[in-house]
Amino acid sequence: MTDETTTSDCETLEALQAALTDGRQSQAAKAIARGVGRMLRQLGHAHISELPLANGRRADMTALTRHGEIWIIEIKSCLEDFRADHKWPQYWDYADHVLFAVAPDFPVTILPDEAGLILADRYDAEIMRMPQMRRLTPARRRQLQLSIARTAALRLAHALDPY
Repeated sequence: MTDETTTSDCETLEALQAALTDGRQSQAAKAIARGVGRMLRQLGHAHISELPLANGRRADMTALTRHGEIWIIEIKSCLEDFRADHKWPQYWDYADHVLFAVAPDFPVTILPDEAGLILADRYDAEIMRMPQMRRLTPARRRQLQLSIARTAALRLAHALDPY
């Protein structure tokens, strides 16, 4: 086994642990994520939370659409969460679409127009605004699709046999 594969697998398992036990996520953020996940599955899209990206960031939620598009969804549970986060523009390097997911009572007028908007509660979500597509290069798309597939498969394998 190569060092690159071992490092990647370790990062994947760390991301799994973060996704399952991330104590930083508020109840409001968990509720938004649940509603967004339900909506994505209804649309026929696969999704994964806390996907590690090549720039060292982790995407709150990443969706792979039936057409192969990649969406990164940044969950914001409150105004302070949005104001403290300046990393979201970096997600454009890893997505065809970047969207914010917020609760219905969030002051959406402060969110940037170039990103999409999803309103969500714990039961469902609705896309209010899709951003203009910024198509990924074929090489970057392939790299991300493989990352999504490997991360999901390793998380499932680890969940079935954690040892």
